[in-house]
Amino acid sequence: MICLLSWNIQYGKGCDGRIDLRRIAEVARARGPVDVLCLQEIAINYAEMGGGETVDQAAELAALFPGYAPVFGAGVDAQAPAGRRRFGNMILSRLPVLDAATHLLPRPAEPGTIHMPRAALVCLIGAPGSAVLRVMTTHLEFHSENQRLAQTARLRAIHDEATANDRAPPAPGPGPYAPLPAARGAVLCGDFNFEVASVPYQTMLAPFADGTPPLVDAWRARHGARPHDPTCGIFDRAQWKQGPHARDFWFVSAELAPSIVDIAVNTETDASDHQPVWLTLA
Repeated sequence: MICLLSWNIQYGKGCDGRIDLRRIAEVARARGPVDVLCLQEIAINYAEMGGGETVDQAAELAALFPGYAPVFGAGVDAQAPAGRRRFGNMILSRLPVLDAATHLLPRPAEPGTIHMPRAALVCLIGAPGSAVLRVMTTHLEFHSENQRLAQTARLRAIHDEATANDRAPPAPGPGPYAPLPAARGAVLCGDFNFEVASVPYQTMLAPFADGTPPLVDAWRARHGARPHDPTCGIFDRAQWKQGPHARDFWFVSAELAPSIVDIAVNTETDASDHQPVWLTLA
């Protein structure tokens, strides 16, 4: 069994306005041991978020999870007076991290709309039983449907390309040319900033022309037609005036769907404006 957690932690800011990464860690552990944590909205050296312009939240989270390998992937990486400002996603794994890569996502020009660089962090995790799992976490643009569509297409392309390399690995070579181990399958999680009825959601589930296993909504695979539990808007009605709804998902490659043991949302914590979502695979 492998237990994974996805959570947009809003740089540790709870619905009480207090930034507290220790509280985030306590909630993450409350349901039991977690093998892999996928966190979004991690801030480094940001005065207006994350507690200050000399605060490294990636380092603080690594210290809060001793025994976990920390991997941070920046979407934003800019010069600032106190050093480089970074904002992005993080994976913490108590299983071996065999490889890690950060992929910048498309950012089509959209005059008059605010938007920021977005990224996907991809790790190959050495799962129990000598299997390898490709774990991808991301946070798509909030303000632009056009950008979300482009970013969804890129995520699908990353999955398609990685699967093709698993099926037809490159010739072995020295050093960085060494081929990566083939993955048993892929999981993709994060704050997608789209809802179930949206075009980007349907695009994510579309089949691939070359036979790559499609991505499946893990909630649907486990719970059928039962509506998704809300992942934001439960406690923070200032940001989420539409009230409770789901925009944080776990997608799994189709061959992993039979291995889903459980997927659950903690709808009781207000440690962030989003809710943590757990996925357990056999």
